[in-house]
Amino acid sequence: MPDVGESSTVVIGGRLRQDIITGVLSPGTKLREAALAKQYAVSRIPIREALRALESEGLVESRPYVGSVVAPSPIEDAEDLFEIRIVLESATARRAAKRAAAQNSGGEADARWKAVRKAISEILDEGDAVIAKRRFDELALLNMRFHLAVAELSGSLSLVSLLRQISGKIEWLYSLNVTRRGTQAWPEHRAILAAVDAGQEANAAELMAKHVSRSRDAYFVMMAESAGHTTDTLVAGN
Repeated sequence: MPDVGESSTVVIGGRLRQDIITGVLSPGTKLREAALAKQYAVSRIPIREALRALESEGLVESRPYVGSVVAPSPIEDAEDLFEIRIVLESATARRAAKRAAAQNSGGEADARWKAVRKAISEILDEGDAVIAKRRFDELALLNMRFHLAVAELSGSLSLVSLLRQISGKIEWLYSLNVTRRGTQAWPEHRAILAAVDAGQEANAAELMAKHVSRSRDAYFVMMAESAGHTTDTLVAGN
């Protein structure tokens, strides 16, 4: 069996996350440790740790007498999730810009801040490459990594923690409309980051709010079109 260190947990967690988001594992599916350990050829320890991590992201639920199961689809909670994101992520962008201004005001920059800022540039470049190659299935995770990294730039552990709690469901919703919204949304990240870098608190917050609002509006347009297509199909079938 492979080593059961953190790397195994991260790899398995990523594979389980992808299977949940893409529908390979449907909502309500029981996630039995023994079966998953056999499937992924590891011990039950990294499986258990991966399930705990996914539970913290809202993708897995632990139910009494049942164990771990895939969480319900976030579709029914979409409106609330987007409203929460608008408020929460506006705050992260504002705080990130304020912290950037402090970093740029003189003196030695914080090493952690510099590392996160560098990682954001790499995430954006990777997203550009993914879009160019039309590998949209990889964009949902990159999108979530960007938003979490901006939260980390804010330096607020509370904001990071709150965003992580809904990150799995955000990624899930994003994946449902990624081929349409992804190519439009990705360039908006650079504008948000430019405002953060410039220390423009109000502008960064406003750009982030508009960014999330556009994603919300595009999502509900997609859902309405899907519902209309289903209705048309049923009528035609009659």
